[in-house]
Amino acid sequence: MNIESLLIIFAASMVELWLAIPLGLVMEVNPILIAIISSAGAILSAFFVTILGDNLRTRFLNWKYKDEKALEKSRLYEIWNKYGVIGLGLLSPLLFGAPMGAAVGIALGARKEHLLLWMSIGIIIWSIGLTLAGAMGLLALENVV
Repeated sequence: MNIESLLIIFAASMVELWLAIPLGLVMEVNPILIAIISSAGAILSAFFVTILGDNLRTRFLNWKYKDEKALEKSRLYEIWNKYGVIGLGLLSPLLFGAPMGAAVGIALGARKEHLLLWMSIGIIIWSIGLTLAGAMGLLALENVV
């Protein structure tokens, strides 16, 4: 293991956990380090998107819905009203990535502090879970071969 491997995992996790964790396993990095580094990268990317907040909200509304009234009629808004920031924070790192999840949360009007907290919790949970699943899968594969 070298510093380049850790930087690759970090950079990949800023885009997508599903990319970073398998990369770390292929590079034979310690699974604990993979979970920590990938969590840190994904949280950092969610933080950056959250900081850009208001500008991002305006662009998203103009691009996708043309105005806030159209957003309120959308299926996405119904899901948001049902599950809120907690559901988004816990599920988005797995479903469509931390940066996109943060962007959606900001676009839907989530408070930045709550969004970042729940996104971080979701990122940590999924980083640990995906790393554990990948490492266990590799162990099982080694035993078969």
